[in-house]
Amino acid sequence: MIRPATLLSRRGTAMPIVAMVLVVVLLGVFLWLLDRSEREEEEHGLIRDALWVEQSLRFQLASDVDRLEQLADMIGRSGGTDVTAAMRHLVTTNPAVERVLWLDAEGRIAAAVPPVPDGRAVEEGAEPSPRGDALRLARSLGKRIYTAPYPLPQAGMGFDVVVPVYQGRGDAGALVGVFSIDDILTHHVPWWIAERYQIAVADSNGAVLGAKSRIDEPTPRRSHAIPFDPPGRGMTLVATVHRTESNLGRTVLVAAIFGLTGSALWSLWMVRRHIRRRVRAEQQLRTEHAFRKAMEDSLTVGMRARDLEGRIIYVNPAFCRMVGWSEAELLDRGPPMPYWPPEDLERCAQVFSTVLAGEAPPDGFELRLMRRNGERFDALIYEAPLIDANGRQTGWMGSFVDITERKRAEDLARQQQERLQHTARVITMGEMASTLAHELNQPLSAIASYSAGCLNKLRADTVVPAELIPPLDKLSKQAMRAGRIIRQIHEFVRKRDPRVAPCDMAEVVEDSVSLIRADARKHGVRIEVDLAPATPPVMADRILVQQVLLNLMRNGMEAMAQTPRDARLLRVTARVQNGAVLTRIRDRGCGVAPEVAETLFSPFFTTKKEGMGMGLNICRSIIESHHGRLWFEPARGGGTAFLFSLPVAS
Repeated sequence: MIRPATLLSRRGTAMPIVAMVLVVVLLGVFLWLLDRSEREEEEHGLIRDALWVEQSLRFQLASDVDRLEQLADMIGRSGGTDVTAAMRHLVTTNPAVERVLWLDAEGRIAAAVPPVPDGRAVEEGAEPSPRGDALRLARSLGKRIYTAPYPLPQAGMGFDVVVPVYQGRGDAGALVGVFSIDDILTHHVPWWIAERYQIAVADSNGAVLGAKSRIDEPTPRRSHAIPFDPPGRGMTLVATVHRTESNLGRTVLVAAIFGLTGSALWSLWMVRRHIRRRVRAEQQLRTEHAFRKAMEDSLTVGMRARDLEGRIIYVNPAFCRMVGWSEAELLDRGPPMPYWPPEDLERCAQVFSTVLAGEAPPDGFELRLMRRNGERFDALIYEAPLIDANGRQTGWMGSFVDITERKRAEDLARQQQERLQHTARVITMGEMASTLAHELNQPLSAIASYSAGCLNKLRADTVVPAELIPPLDKLSKQAMRAGRIIRQIHEFVRKRDPRVAPCDMAEVVEDSVSLIRADARKHGVRIEVDLAPATPPVMADRILVQQVLLNLMRNGMEAMAQTPRDARLLRVTARVQNGAVLTRIRDRGCGVAPEVAETLFSPFFTTKKEGMGMGLNICRSIIESHHGRLWFEPARGGGTAFLFSLPVAS
């Protein structure tokens, strides 16, 4: 008993054999149908090419006859002047025209190009039939007449075209063009037709009058005849196909088919193995595609791909959620994009052109976009070339990150930083309040003393006006001094938005020193100022830089609390160095311990008992916001030097 598995195995082995036999049978039928189709195609091609040759010859012959009629018309208008040159030009430029004759009204030769072969005088010759019959018929009908074919004196067969010539209303003879059938076929049948066909012109009896063929001894297979009219007269154009190639290729093909039948089974086995590997590869590809699709769907970063012309070819779900349009609505869209805000169309178009030109910044750029509901949002965009498997760039891949909330947080942090800076300035003024009160008390006391003295002199009625000028002048100076102090304090502590403008660093240093000098006297600290002459201006907010200077100078004075009073010196210098103004505040205090050097500028770190730990951090933030740098160095001979640099205004 045959097992089912064995039966299935035999069936599986027999099925390819049966299939190959059917393939051989079908190939045989196919070859027979192919041969039949080739014969039909050859016959159709023969008819098509014969018609084309007939139309081409007819067009060329009509063109030559038109030139002949134009020459006859010229002879009629000019009376025969310069007719020889025109006839020579016609014969030279038309290779099918053997000779052109001008016959006068009596049928004699008036001009001939080339001359007649027997050398007779052109006035003495007369033309025999069939040219004479055609001449009479053309003059009676007033139109061109084609003669029957006749042997030409040189060789071959030809025919005449007789065109009547009129001068005014009178008969002036006829113009005769002698055409060679061999020349017509030679010059007007292309080479590619002659390689495949024999083109012949036959008379009404089937005699060949002229032929052209690239085959020396053709073996005709089939032909097609078309009436050759004009010139007519029973002439036909016959196109005959030649066997220009053998059937060796087809024989080899049939042998190869049967030879390949044996190897087909082995090929089927190899194909079966290949299909199995392909199925496994496709399964892996589907798995990987599903994995990538799940990964793309889980992204919060929007992805968008564009071709080289800027049309969208791919978007991921995150991008669709970001802008509010679906994938079907975005694909194949070109500029302007629906998510471009109307008020920023020019900016978006400029960025679009920059990306397509390959000039997108590698570190990304920010752009304001619009959701479908009209809401605006800020996006950080990174563009990179889209490269295919062959290494060619096919477009651009962009990733979009919604940074709206981040920018809001940055704005909030900036506002908080400004409030903190203002608070720090108020605290600084609060710490200097008693000193400033004492500083203000001196000019106010002087004002009161000078005003009381002036009043006493005025009440005594013994005053001389010139005596009041010095005390009143001193009173005015003290009032201006008090007003300047109050104005500086008010400008320093009032809350306002940062204003970056060119400012003189020397003036900022002098104003800061004037504010803190009273506090320095209170602590027994001498302040030395050394400013470079003609210091260039820097781009900065004057009040914020003044806040940095006051904070650093107060820290320097506090650091010298344990220094002997005669050695307490705070030195402030300003120099130009490497395109920046470098300001240095050096004290003679206790210095900075190595264990706190790394955390000195950290927020909320302080070495003071009642400090907040924000002073140096705020100072560094202010300087860095002006594109500068703040650092400290140990000073020679003890103490610390705090330095900050600000770029010179261009």
